[in-house]
Amino acid sequence: MNNRDTIQSILKTAKTGSLGTVGDDNVPFVSLVTVASMEPQSLILLLSSLAKHTQNLTYCSKCSLLLAESASESAHPLAGVRVTMTGNMARIKRGEDADARAIFLSTHPDASMYADFGDFGFFELRIKQAHLVAGFGRIQTLAASELLT
Repeated sequence: MNNRDTIQSILKTAKTGSLGTVGDDNVPFVSLVTVASMEPQSLILLLSSLAKHTQNLTYCSKCSLLLAESASESAHPLAGVRVTMTGNMARIKRGEDADARAIFLSTHPDASMYADFGDFGFFELRIKQAHLVAGFGRIQTLAASELLT
């Protein structure tokens, strides 16, 4: 499997990731979030405006998102394949979020319990780069355009 295919596989199968944001205090902040793959160059998240990461994204839309391939319990955690996406996060306007909603809720059906709460909204991470670490000597950074098949 080539590096692009490895990244696409992780994007399609990952359900959680570590979202890195920076707020108005210029201090990095990382939190666990749920994700769903929209297309090879974007990911969908359902975020609450009450969350620190969402408040940070209001200040600065630049962010990173680390996704890791599921590793077995016996494997060393740094032996697993992982990819960090960098890009900009944008809220999808209510009424224009039907596709994002369908994709996200098909991946996370339990989220339907709170997806319509007033403080929640769908966000799209528009990937600019993907940095893959897939083992010794297998590290590569790809531009978003290189993720297309």
